[in-house]
Formats: sequence, C-alpha cells, structure tokens
Amino acid sequence: MERKNFLRSLAVTAISAPVLLEACKKDATTPGATAAGTAAAEAACVLTDPDMDGPYPLYNSRGSAINRVNITDSKPGVPLNIDIKVQSVSRGCAPVTNARVDIWQCDKDGYYSGYVNNGYLGVQNNVGRLFGRGLQYTNSAGQVHFASIYPGWYPGRCAHLHVQIFIGTSLVLTSQIAFPDAINAAVYRTPLYAAHGQNPTTNYLDSIIRDSLATELATVTRNTSGGYDLTHVINIR
Repeated sequence: MERKNFLRSLAVTAISAPVLLEACKKDATTPGATAAGTAAAEAACVLTDPDMDGPYPLYNSRGSAINRVNITDSKPGVPLNIDIKVQSVSRGCAPVTNARVDIWQCDKDGYYSGYVNNGYLGVQNNVGRLFGRGLQYTNSAGQVHFASIYPGWYPGRCAHLHVQIFIGTSLVLTSQIAFPDAINAAVYRTPLYAAHGQNPTTNYLDSIIRDSLATELATVTRNTSGGYDLTHVINIR
C-alpha cells in the first residue's frame, strides 16, 4: 500500500524529532467487533499486514535472556495474558510449529527497556534492562503464551505490541498488535494508569495501524483474576 508506506516514512521522520512520535497503532470499536474481526481474519486465511518494527526493537539483546514466558521483570501494571497463534496461508492456514515469536512492548507509563526514553515522567535510562521483551517457539498447535502487563501509551501512538515471526533464522514478518479502544480507556482509568490519563490517540487516529486493523486488532477480554486475556492470530505465508 503506497499510502501506508508514506505514513510509515512520516512516522520514522517524527521519531527523530525532539518529541518522539514513538511507534505503533490500531483501532477498536467494541469487544464483540474485535472478536469478530479476529475470527474473520482467521477464517478468511489472509496474510497479516506487515508494519514497522519500532524505534525500540533492541536486536542486539535477542537471546536466552528473553526466551521466557513472563516478560514483566516485576514491572507494575494490570496483568495481561498474551496468546498468539501462527498459521501458514500457503498451507490453508495450518498451524506453524517451532516458529520463533519475538514480542516487545512499553511499560504502563509508556517507556521501553533497552533505551533512554523521554516520557511524561521525564527522561528514563533503561539501557541494560529487558522488561517487556520475550520470545517463545510455537507448539504443535502453532501457539505461544506470554505473561505481561497491559501496555501504557506515549504521544502519537495507541496501545500496541510489536511482534516478529522467524522461521529458522529467517525473519518472515514484522507486525504490530492493537488493543480495543474501549478496553484501553477502561484500563487507563484504573489507579495504576490514571496518573498518565487517557490516550488521545485511538486506533483510528494512529497512522501506523489504522489501515491494517482487520489483521492486527487483537481480541482482548477481562478475566476472573482482574486482568485481561489477549488472543491473536498471525497468518504468515
């Protein structure tokens, strides 16, 4: 999509400015519509849209230190269970076994590990830290699970996760995962997130994700433990 590539180039330019436009976005209408969108994408067996990897991919710290299920590193936040399924479009959306799934996200305040970030709490030096980062290999059902916290936000971006899929040593997809707007708003009203306030950038205002919500918007539901469960299907070639 020429328009999407143009928007991404604008986002990359903005990231280098004094106020970072820091990365990733998507939209959600209602939880029901979200679930329907995910189910439809899986049923249609369409490729998941690619998206930019960041400004915070931290490629030099991918290895055994983040080969883990729990990626919180004791960071506070509303608990989030992340379940991702990887499927192959060329094989009729059969599950992909032993695919490497790398994810990364910001903490509840919008800061990323591994970098010096400037956010609403001021400058934080998180170089050498790995919170919010993990990798797992898909099982026979094509699934991986991570235990995390609900991500916060930073200017210009809606709540999101970054994800990359590797087959062997080959990177086959870089994408992002968005959260329903209504659930974002509910989480950001809770005591742990309220100091930062509501995110003015909804999924449809996020120039990175808004044109790929059909394949990048996750299903997110409240669970009985007071946290949330995220499920998402990623279709690769």
